[in-house]
Amino acid sequence: MILKQIKVNSGIISEKTNCYIVQDEETKETMVIDPGGEINKIIEMLNILDAKLKYIYLTHCHGDHIGALKELKELKGGKILIHRFDAEGLYNKNISLTDYVGVEEVSLEADSRVDDEDIIHVGNIEFKVIHTPGHTVGGSCLYCKKEGLLFSGDTLFHGTWGRTDLPTSNFRDIIDSITNKLLKLPEDTIVYPGHGKSTMIKEEIPIYCELKPRED
Repeated sequence: MILKQIKVNSGIISEKTNCYIVQDEETKETMVIDPGGEINKIIEMLNILDAKLKYIYLTHCHGDHIGALKELKELKGGKILIHRFDAEGLYNKNISLTDYVGVEEVSLEADSRVDDEDIIHVGNIEFKVIHTPGHTVGGSCLYCKKEGLLFSGDTLFHGTWGRTDLPTSNFRDIIDSITNKLLKLPEDTIVYPGHGKSTMIKEEIPIYCELKPRED
């Protein structure tokens, strides 16, 4: 598997969004996860990889994760995937907060609405959808058992969790999603979040199970 991380600017948000590109080396089938902005950076990497874009996966519908979605779809195709509970956010700016983020309204429909435990194939790579409500009602993560990695969107970060003061968010839900779904994954699972640096499941367990803050 080829994995590329591109840190992109999204509107007026100061913290960059992590856009990920996953490719199956044999078939060149490719998935872009959370194209938050700076479409030229994303297109450049896809061209370098000679990518066959199959899917554009959105961990949730917020503007800083979908800022380059429309351009990417127009230029490279690919089916837009998002959890069904967040699909409305692609055409409702009161949910996507595009005005707040400072990006253009998307106004798109998802090609497919995914559900918890759906399986997605990119070439020979298999991902499982994990519905993780809390940051948004339809937030989701992608888990690849074979590669031992998780794309956690804005649910789980290095040392903390996603905001729960936004439309459709809920603090109890996000803590439940983390403790009862994500922390049940193998401890050596590498976590690639929507912002900031990567972490591992075993590094985050003490925060939620022992109430110990991270100091690094």
